[in-house]
Amino acid sequence: MVNGDGAHEHTEEAETKQDGTAEADGGEESNEQEVIVIQDTGFTVKIQAPGTEPFDLQVSPQEMVQEIHQVLMDREDTCHRTCFSLQLDGNVLDNFAELKSIEGLQEGSLLKVVEEPYTVREARIHVRHIRDLLKSLDPSDAYNGVDCNSLSFLSIFTDGDLGDSGKRKKKGNELEQIDCTPPEHILPGSKERPLVPLQPQNKDWKPMQCLKVLTMSGWNPPPGNRKMHGDLMYLYIVTVEERHVSVTASTRGFYLNQSTTYTFNPKPANPSFLSHSLVELLSQISPAFKKNFHCPAKEKRHPFERIATPFQVYSWTAPQVDHAMDCVRAEDAYTSRLGYEEHIPGQTRDWNEELQTTRELPRKNLPERLLRERAIFKVHSDFAAAATRGAMAVIDGNVMAINPGEETRMQMFIWNNIFFSLGFDVRDHYRELGGDAAAHAAPTNDLNGVRAYGAVDVEGLYTLGTVVVDYRGYRVTAQSIIPGILEREQEQSVIYGSIDFGKTVVSHSKYLELLEKTSRPLKVQRHNVLNEKNDSVELCSSVECKGIIGNDGRHYILDLLRTFPPDLNFLPVDGEELPLESQRQGFPRQHRHRLACLRQELIEAFVEHRYLLFMKMAALQLMQQKVSTDKPATTQNGECKSPLEGKELEESIPGLAQAKELAETLVAEDGSDPKSREVVLNACKAVGSISNTSFDIRFNPDIFSPGVRFPDDSADDVQKQKQLLKDAAAFLVSCQIPSLVKDCLDHSALPMDGATLTEALHQRGINVRYLGTVLEFVDKTPAKAQLEHFYRIGISELITRCAKHIFKTYLQGVELSALSAAVSHFLNCFLSSFPDAVAHLPPDELVSRRKSRKRRNRVPGSGDNTAWASLTPSELWKNIASEAQSYYHFTIQCESVDQVVEKYNLQKTTLLREISVKTGIQILIKEYNFDSRHKPAFTEEDILNIFPVVKHVNPKASDAFHFFQSGQAKVQQGFLKEGCELINEALNLFNNVYGPMHVEICACLRLLARLNYIMGDHPEALSNQQKAVLMSERVLGIEHPNTIQEYMHLALYCFANGQLSTALKLLYRARYLMLLVCGEDHPEMALLDSNIGLVLHGVMEYDLSLRFLENALTINTKYHGPRSLKVALSHHLVARVYESKAEFRSALQHEKEGYTIYKNQMGEAHEKTKESSEYLKYLTQQAVALQRTMNEIYKNGSNASIMPLKFTAPSMASVLEQLNIINGIIFIPLSQKDLENLKAEVQRRQQLQELGKNEEPTEDSPLELEDKIPID
Repeated sequence: MVNGDGAHEHTEEAETKQDGTAEADGGEESNEQEVIVIQDTGFTVKIQAPGTEPFDLQVSPQEMVQEIHQVLMDREDTCHRTCFSLQLDGNVLDNFAELKSIEGLQEGSLLKVVEEPYTVREARIHVRHIRDLLKSLDPSDAYNGVDCNSLSFLSIFTDGDLGDSGKRKKKGNELEQIDCTPPEHILPGSKERPLVPLQPQNKDWKPMQCLKVLTMSGWNPPPGNRKMHGDLMYLYIVTVEERHVSVTASTRGFYLNQSTTYTFNPKPANPSFLSHSLVELLSQISPAFKKNFHCPAKEKRHPFERIATPFQVYSWTAPQVDHAMDCVRAEDAYTSRLGYEEHIPGQTRDWNEELQTTRELPRKNLPERLLRERAIFKVHSDFAAAATRGAMAVIDGNVMAINPGEETRMQMFIWNNIFFSLGFDVRDHYRELGGDAAAHAAPTNDLNGVRAYGAVDVEGLYTLGTVVVDYRGYRVTAQSIIPGILEREQEQSVIYGSIDFGKTVVSHSKYLELLEKTSRPLKVQRHNVLNEKNDSVELCSSVECKGIIGNDGRHYILDLLRTFPPDLNFLPVDGEELPLESQRQGFPRQHRHRLACLRQELIEAFVEHRYLLFMKMAALQLMQQKVSTDKPATTQNGECKSPLEGKELEESIPGLAQAKELAETLVAEDGSDPKSREVVLNACKAVGSISNTSFDIRFNPDIFSPGVRFPDDSADDVQKQKQLLKDAAAFLVSCQIPSLVKDCLDHSALPMDGATLTEALHQRGINVRYLGTVLEFVDKTPAKAQLEHFYRIGISELITRCAKHIFKTYLQGVELSALSAAVSHFLNCFLSSFPDAVAHLPPDELVSRRKSRKRRNRVPGSGDNTAWASLTPSELWKNIASEAQSYYHFTIQCESVDQVVEKYNLQKTTLLREISVKTGIQILIKEYNFDSRHKPAFTEEDILNIFPVVKHVNPKASDAFHFFQSGQAKVQQGFLKEGCELINEALNLFNNVYGPMHVEICACLRLLARLNYIMGDHPEALSNQQKAVLMSERVLGIEHPNTIQEYMHLALYCFANGQLSTALKLLYRARYLMLLVCGEDHPEMALLDSNIGLVLHGVMEYDLSLRFLENALTINTKYHGPRSLKVALSHHLVARVYESKAEFRSALQHEKEGYTIYKNQMGEAHEKTKESSEYLKYLTQQAVALQRTMNEIYKNGSNASIMPLKFTAPSMASVLEQLNIINGIIFIPLSQKDLENLKAEVQRRQQLQELGKNEEPTEDSPLELEDKIPID
């Protein structure tokens, strides 16, 4: 059964386990996928392959024949076939036909698999496929970052698949068998942060034991006379038994020939073992091959461990992997073609045509939109992969420039129908705007523009495929090519916009009409500018945005770097004053370039904020009209500029809510009543709306652009726009930054590393260049101690970003042959305590290079190639400090890494991870001694690779996302059943568009698992959460904060399913990862340690349990304040363990603390307070009973009559109950009446939260099922 996942070559692997050979897990795997959105129902066909029994396959009418091919290549008994056709009643089916279009194909039809003659192309595909099967268990592709493979380690901690082991009933003695002690470095308080456990060795990852060598033979290609006998190519194979054979691939199949290494004899050997598949041939000549070869479908591994991800994920650490001979890899390297591109006639793909054609697909109904979005997503991910390969080839010097005569910085390249340019300021294009710094920033701005226009998705308006790749210190922009653009001069082709930043400007009616449609969603104002003849020209974008009609007749827009308005905080303009809020923070500040613009998220937030202000204004005026019929209706509040005044007004006036409703109806009216018209007009003026009759805020992106002039008649308008930009800049500083800090204080934002911090900033529209400002703000916050984790992550991010900027220019001067030496030297200067790190120059190589230097000007790197070797640690840290000052306007007073680590309490492993991830370095996984003062930490052997860092557009699955959101909304209202159905539906649609692997599917699975769990279906929760963990590891990375969260959820469901040892292993893994990523001092660590402590309590490891729970108590007290309900709960958990140890005095002490907090926060009457008081009574009784017994023993010695004391191990149910409380889960019996009560309860809790300052004992308000990716 394949859910119409067309166009995705590898998607079906997850769903094809329908047949009898599937694992126990297979059934579960497919059930949730059964609901096919598209209304046509599926049907079953029979498939008969040579030498196997016929089997049934569920198909849907939308699928293509090709998808059945894919299923067969993934099935165990047919996985070695690639060259076959499917026939119905002797007619060959067209591979690209949809099943519904095939005559006579119906329920129960028999499709025959017929072996077809090979061609050279088919033979190559076959050999590649066999090699992929042989390599499927080998992780080297994941370490090398190729073919969309990535790592996953979950199965090591769950011992294979969770599905089966969950079914075993546990015997009474299960508790004794668990070894619960974690390794030393995981215990609270441990200071060592080892690196090796990050990638535990998987015993299943054996190197290929089927064959020693499989490569192309040196006798290729076949000579003419052999071609006429049907020889296609020759292979050279060494079996495990050391048998060397030469194989002919012919049109009829594969057979042994009589050639040896030095003599060519193409005649068939005797016997020749002619077989249609290479696997059949090898099974006959090598017993070891026959024994060891099996299809990956048979593996115990979860399919999610090997399905390709949509975009490549790179690992920053890797073990030393043996380099094995590999014919297919070798051949790929020598042909400039891309891996699987052989599928397409004409060899290279016309990327522009593919990208634009998919946009033009119809989108009237759901099935059409799904097909369209799937096609768009597929082409985008293919394009990103091709562009990345091309960019690396360009920088590595393997592509000829199209202007080879120019100096290297100015060269441009075309490879595989993609245009590549380097991020340097060539021909002084950006001289006014900041030279190279502007040329470096422009591509990412442009990409943001492409993303924004792509999301608006206006029919008839086209953007270029754009990917920005940072590799070896260079920034490369890859773009698809507009048809015909290379044949003509740019001057002739641009019919809209300006090619010289606004000196000459042209416009075009068709472009205005198309861009008008984007004006409202992107908040871009139509405006007039003057051209060189002083004529007024109308535009609906910035002047740089150029319109070109391609030879294909499509309207393209490019150079979208100023889609969003400029950020005045970083753009000092003579004679312009910023609002006070900005000035107080030291703005405007000089930036490296003049292209700093506001983020789209900020624009949205600002407009939203202004809309609320607008409503308040209108409401206030209405009230004044009501009140003051005697006074004339003036608008003394008309100038409500500062956001604070707005708030105060709201509190001071009764009846504002009714007035607001009135205002809403009034805004919706057509404005016929003059009084209401005046109200709207005043409110519009006050908030800077561009219309006088309704709320409408848009920005003119050309304001403050050097070189752009506006006609005199729009002077007022321009003035208004300037004010709006100043207000937006002030809004960022006065509203968005404080709201981010507030969210961190109440833990609704919990960044754990640089990436999640950046994401938290971006979600609120704050650019990373504000990082210094944010940190200063935190520094001045009264509750600074509760933001220590945030401050530390911010400092580490700021330092590693400064180091990245320096590393970029450092690498540009390095020859390829010295790359590993240079990288290791840089890391030594950055992280090693060794004071005089010396670079090792490879002497002999450099000498010979020197002579040939004159001729080689291919690679963009130039300048003295050994300058990098003179860098010293103190110089690097001086540079980092000055970079922090000049870029982030933040002062770091530190001369060395050790001072920084000391002063800001950072970890060197964390810094290493951050710098490696940001720059694409891959290092050998081993324990590094950073603190040795006698030898440097890194040698050049420790640097394994340098990867590209890639930015691209992520096309969205819009329908799926709406389903997902409405599902979430339903769940939050307490309608779990409906919510669950909607989210299942969303999962289906996501699968349809993205294939099985994607971050959004991950969020979907996590939420589903949580719902399954709340509704009491533990096995289903386990199955969904297992997929979420695997997917998070594969798509985000094995130590991404999101993955850590997923591990925690999975541990909870494992515990509930009675798999205690697995739950502990998962929690220990999560703790290890968290220590590595952000250290122990983080609010989330308290939750993790509470989880670990509870599970240990449940398995009666009391002392160990206390270590974790007491650590959680310390962290909770620090980050939530000593009076928080979280702290009360922590005290209670600790007390329970002391009770189990019969140390009643300590238990009482902790429970009293908890009781006091409950009493003060919730009052005497609250159930929590009562529970706590009951527990105190019970503890006191126990303590008294124990004392009596002890006294009895002292008095009467050994013949005392001893009362049996109750020392109870906690029941699993009680431990689980506490686990659910700390993880913010409440259970819901699902009757209608209960649901009514639940909704009342949710409302009650919300009111409580307002009173108790958000300090409910649950994690989030209980039903806010964490949905934000990736920060919960």
